Amino acid sequence: MSTESINLDDLPLNRFHIKITALTFGAHFTDGYALGTIGFAIVLMGKQIYLSPEWMGLLGASALMGLFLGSIILGGLSGRIGRQKIFLFNFIIITLASALQLFVTDPAQLFFLRIVIGFGLGGDYAVGVALLAEFSPKKHRGVLLGALSVVWTVGYVAANIIGILCMSISSLDVWRWMLASTAIPAGLVLLLRAGTPESPRWLISKGRVEEASQIIAKYFGPNVVIDEEVVTTKANYLDLFNKKNWKRTAFGGLFFCTLVIPYFAIYTFLPLILGKMGLAESHAVDLALNFVLIIGGVAGLWLTVKLTRRGFTIYSYAIMAVALFILTFAHNSVIAVTCFLIFTFVMTAICNLTGVYPPELFGTELRSEGVGMCTAISRLGSAVGTYLLPVGICYLGLVPTMLGLTGVLVLGLILSIAWAPETKEVNLSKTSDIQLGSCR
Repeated sequence: MSTESINLDDLPLNRFHIKITALTFGAHFTDGYALGTIGFAIVLMGKQIYLSPEWMGLLGASALMGLFLGSIILGGLSGRIGRQKIFLFNFIIITLASALQLFVTDPAQLFFLRIVIGFGLGGDYAVGVALLAEFSPKKHRGVLLGALSVVWTVGYVAANIIGILCMSISSLDVWRWMLASTAIPAGLVLLLRAGTPESPRWLISKGRVEEASQIIAKYFGPNVVIDEEVVTTKANYLDLFNKKNWKRTAFGGLFFCTLVIPYFAIYTFLPLILGKMGLAESHAVDLALNFVLIIGGVAGLWLTVKLTRRGFTIYSYAIMAVALFILTFAHNSVIAVTCFLIFTFVMTAICNLTGVYPPELFGTELRSEGVGMCTAISRLGSAVGTYLLPVGICYLGLVPTMLGLTGVLVLGLILSIAWAPETKEVNLSKTSDIQLGSCR
């Protein structure tokens, strides 16, 4: 057996990589499922309990509000106490809060529980993505992190299919069971995460080199080394906004934000939008869009491998903005559906990069905080957008509301042209070499 050392970044995939990927995938499936159920639940709940447009918006945005808080609080905490503890804790509260949705009797109770669910999921965005990035080999990191969006989409589509089936059930309590079913995937993820080791990169960053070496030897072999430095200064959230990092933080957060604002606003209230567009006579368009969400996500994995990060980002924003603008004014149903399918395909494809870009922008000492902050910015924006969509449609109409979402995509395009870096080949220990706005 060769004793030549090999860097952790250069390893081939092994069984442990697959396991840690599957556990992070399970969290994103749960997130997609939890967020996907609320749109149909609001419709079904409205048959039993009156919901104003404001309450519809609040319930649609509630988990996203929790995601904002969880990303900041748990992401920051994991930078101090470690990835592994938060990796387990957050799914305890997600599972319990999900199950308690079965017993809600008014929108305020549901609003609170979904904030708690979002809080746990927000922590997992920061910690799970950081943990997966820090274990993943450089060659496979883009696909593994990008696939998180695909798995999220599968969870979201699964929730939509269940929602469509529940629409035909006469029981007034079916919405409670649909929401509470989130506890099933959440509980399974919680059980399987027991025994997950701490990130060796985080341990080394805290000076615990011996512990890191033991974990690396156990899971990857005695000849595996890691190119990571011991950090002697204590990092905190303020460091994300210093002269060196503020542009990374701004780009990561705004890139994420300008994608998920239209994504969550449109797909949380897809039944409402299709109804306003006259496309809700059957569930055919709804099912077609959900199918294209998955196809686009899988295609996005291939594009993540083949294209540069920067090019993929810029061209996607341009296509989505044009498609949504035409869709807004389309009076022909064929043109409207075609533009909606194109928008959906490109949106779910580029969303693969929301799991890739943030962890590649920051060093280990700030990775969980950086990913957490980017996620928090995105979820704050998406919560506002999701709340405002039903309110905007009610008081302004569909066209002005959709034009507002198109404007968000144009802003994302401008920011990407100005700041999007190329991080495809970067080692995680060398993120300080990244030049924002550079094609190289």
